[in-house]
Amino acid sequence: MAFTDSSVAAARDNGWRRPAGQVSLAEVHRTVVVPATASFWRKLLAFSGPGFLVAVGYMDPGNWATDLAGGARFGYSLLFIVMLSNFMAILLQHLCIKLGVATGRDLAQACRDHYSTPTVWFLWVLCEIAIAACDLAEVVGSAIALQLLFGIPLVWGCCITALDVLAVLYLQQKGFRYIEALVIVLIATIATCFGAELIFSRPNLAGVMLGFIPGAHIVTNQAMLYVSIGIIGATVMPHNLYLHSSIVQTRKFEQTPHGKREAIKYASIDSAGALMFALFINAAILILAAAVFHWSGHQDVAEIQDAYKLLSPLLGVSFASALFAIALLASGQNSTLTGTLAGQVVMEGFLNIRITPWLRRLITRGIAIIPAVFVIGIFGEGKTTQLLIASQVVLSMQLGFAVWPLLRFTDEKVKMGEFVNRLWLKILGWTTATIIIALNVKLLFDTFTPGSVLKAVYGFLHLPPPT
Repeated sequence: MAFTDSSVAAARDNGWRRPAGQVSLAEVHRTVVVPATASFWRKLLAFSGPGFLVAVGYMDPGNWATDLAGGARFGYSLLFIVMLSNFMAILLQHLCIKLGVATGRDLAQACRDHYSTPTVWFLWVLCEIAIAACDLAEVVGSAIALQLLFGIPLVWGCCITALDVLAVLYLQQKGFRYIEALVIVLIATIATCFGAELIFSRPNLAGVMLGFIPGAHIVTNQAMLYVSIGIIGATVMPHNLYLHSSIVQTRKFEQTPHGKREAIKYASIDSAGALMFALFINAAILILAAAVFHWSGHQDVAEIQDAYKLLSPLLGVSFASALFAIALLASGQNSTLTGTLAGQVVMEGFLNIRITPWLRRLITRGIAIIPAVFVIGIFGEGKTTQLLIASQVVLSMQLGFAVWPLLRFTDEKVKMGEFVNRLWLKILGWTTATIIIALNVKLLFDTFTPGSVLKAVYGFLHLPPPT
């Protein structure tokens, strides 16, 4: 696309090197009308939806193992960590909303404008790997659920999950509201299943409340600290940052300072409310594991299959395990819907090119299914937990490369104008980024460093090595 000298100069005056080019997700861009003179609740309803699409990334199967391990090993003690990671997510998603609404660019488009071509390609490759890794967790999680419910072998379950591309294509043709509605229905299904599980497990309410209060034992207990790092590291999904800055632009609001301020307000309420559902789901998994496994001599439960087998016998409810598996299946399928959109946003934003949605989806699914089928076929079904862990490690590697530019762009007044982050928001944002990046660096160090070197380093620091 050719731009005139005056348009390029105007873009530079706004802090960008070139004017905004092709809009993000063109087929649904500004298709949901926001009535200008409507009441607060009608406007909020019009803006509601994108937050739930983002929230599914915070309750995908990749989070289940860390929540199960935290509850089974340490009871309710790590509920504070679940809450803290959720508040971090609310902050980062708010910044994504600000970027998309204020600039008309999603995070990928902003990166393409700001950075050099080699850097842009590097960031794009990292993000594509992260999306494939997240899709791998969803494929494996859905396959495990199909096996638990219907006895389908994991290899075939992985292949069956590829069929969801048909649902995505159909819903995209019907309209963006239909995708949002399906996602909300699946989230409601997960919440209902875990709500019932919590009733069956009868957790200690006082213990649950105390679990949300921070304590020094989280830091002093090395095993507890390590699980906490896993919970935080597995919570914030890098592709969600790209996705949210794009889908917030599906709303047709007034392109004035007042209209943008309203859009940021209502979209942030939608996002925060949806992420509170994610907090409920993750906290419910941990509370369930604590109530059922921690005090019954099953503190070593960390795998999804083991939790499924033990739930009904320990709770004395025949369908408790089935509810657990149904929630897992809904979680996996929910995440695949948003993975498709994220892949489209990333490719269009970084490279400014478009490919047919069904082809983009098949490519993403193929990258996720092939390693899953290969590992399960060669090494057996017992390696699924290792696959989930590996996917979270890959996500951790990419996270900092998404958080850093998001904070940098929203902190620059020349790019954001009156919507630039205030000082308190800058402090909170960079503190959150520092914590996330530091914890993920530690996770990567512990994962890839040889055991002898790891033991020597932790010995030098007078700390026990992670197990």
